[in-house]
Amino acid sequence: MAVGTAGTVKAMPADAVRATGTQCVLGNTYHLMLRPGAERIAALGGLHRFMDWPGPILTDSGGFQVMSLAGLRKMDPDGVTFQSHIDGSRHRLTPALCMDLQWKFDSTITMALDECTAFPATYEVAEASMELSMRWAASCREAFRQRPGYGLFGIVQGGIYPELRLRSVNALMDIGFDGYAVGGLAVGEGQEAMLSTLDITVPELPADAPRYLMGVGTPDDILAAVQRGIDMFDCVIPTRAGRTGRAYTASGVRNMKNARYADDPNPLDLGCDCPACSRHSRAYLHHLFRCQEMLGPILLTWHNITYYQSLMRGIRSSVQAGEFSSFATRTRAAWEFADTPA
Repeated sequence: MAVGTAGTVKAMPADAVRATGTQCVLGNTYHLMLRPGAERIAALGGLHRFMDWPGPILTDSGGFQVMSLAGLRKMDPDGVTFQSHIDGSRHRLTPALCMDLQWKFDSTITMALDECTAFPATYEVAEASMELSMRWAASCREAFRQRPGYGLFGIVQGGIYPELRLRSVNALMDIGFDGYAVGGLAVGEGQEAMLSTLDITVPELPADAPRYLMGVGTPDDILAAVQRGIDMFDCVIPTRAGRTGRAYTASGVRNMKNARYADDPNPLDLGCDCPACSRHSRAYLHHLFRCQEMLGPILLTWHNITYYQSLMRGIRSSVQAGEFSSFATRTRAAWEFADTPA
C-alpha cells in the first residue's frame, strides 16, 4: 500500500499512483482528524472522493502517533489525550471515537486503536501496553459499524516477547476480526528480531484472513516477511527515498545525487516503464537533484512506487506458481550493489 498519510501520496497525483499498479492506499486517522477533520471529509463525500481514490483505502488508527508523540500525550485505560503537534490544541482519542472517525472517512479497512509499543521496552512495559491495546481492540469491535465490503483489522502487539505476542494473538482471535495486523515492529529492533517475532506470531494467525505487517519495509524485508506468511505491507520508504534521491531498482539502490551519474545516459532501471526510466536518463535525474528541482522527487517517487508494485506482482505470481523461493533468490541475487544503504 502506498502511504498517503494526509490524504495524498506525497509528490504524486492520484492518477499517477494508479498508473503504478497500486491497488490500495493508506491514510492516517491522527493526521486526518487534525487536518482537515473528519466532519469536513464526510461533508465533502468521504476520503475516496476527497483524494480522488476510488479503490480501497486503509486508515491507520493513530497508534503509531500515540508512541511517537509520547511527550504530547497522556494514556489512560479508556483512551489517550494528546496535544496537536500542529498548534498545541488538546484532543481526545478513544476506541469508539477512532471507529467513528474512520466511518466518517469511509475507510474500506479500519484499524483498531492500539498503542504501538516503543523499542526497547521491558517485559513489564510491553505487557501493560499489549493488554491496553487488547482492551481497546475489544472496544473497537463493539463500536465498529459492519457493512458489506468493509472490514476491521486487529493489531497484534507485545514487543519482541514471544509469550506476549501469542497472548495478543489469542486475545484478538477471541474477539474476532476481518484481518490481523502485526504492529510494533520496524521501530528499531532490527531485521533479525523482527523476523524472529514473525516466526512466532504469523503461524498462529488465521490462514483465511489477511495478515498485514505494518510499516515494513525494504524489498528484502518484504521478501523475508512473505516467506513467513505476511500478505500486506505499507511503508514510507518508497516515497521518502524518492524525495531524497534514492532509487530502488532491480539491480540495487542508487543514490541519484552521486556524481557517478552526472554523465550517465542510461535509463535509471532498464526493466522499468515508469516515466523516470522510459523518458529520462540517469544524468537528467542527477541534474534535477543537484539543482533541487521539484521534478526530481516526483519522478523518483513515481519510480520507487512502480518498483515496489512490480516486486509485489512478481511475488504474487511466484506464490501462485509455487516458485516463491526461487523468485526470492533470483531477486536478491540481482541486487548487485548499493550506492546507499537499503
